[in-house]
Amino acid sequence: MTTLERIKSVIIEQISGYRALLELLQKERLYLLNFDAQGVESVSKEKDVAIIRLRLIEEERIRLINKYLSENNLRCEFTLQKLIELTGDNNLNILRMQLISLMQSIEELNSFNMILIGRSLNFVKHSMAFLESVGIDVDQLYKGAIFSKEI
Repeated sequence: MTTLERIKSVIIEQISGYRALLELLQKERLYLLNFDAQGVESVSKEKDVAIIRLRLIEEERIRLINKYLSENNLRCEFTLQKLIELTGDNNLNILRMQLISLMQSIEELNSFNMILIGRSLNFVKHSMAFLESVGIDVDQLYKGAIFSKEI
């Protein structure tokens, strides 16, 4: 397999990873809309794993591009667009467009989820302020006797 073919396969793997991340963000949005804290926490852990995986894939893509540059004695600022221009490979252009589209979708959905998180936190903050205004000590609600399971 040539270096260019390996670059393509890594990009395909990136696309798959970004699709998985997009699905996780969609799940997160549903959990946020339903005030499902456990669901949000679960998806958050899955997102962390997906992001670490995507970082590793990106590092591999960079390594392969640098290898391609050295194999072809190229000394330039290198982007995926530059690779497409050099190779004339239309399949790379299609993959690039898919990556761009996925990244834009992820950015939009992530921004929307951040707004939902901010509103949820604001709701909790106002709820706690209301409870405190009617004389309920919210901090005391979390303190209490701890029972041993050995009993």
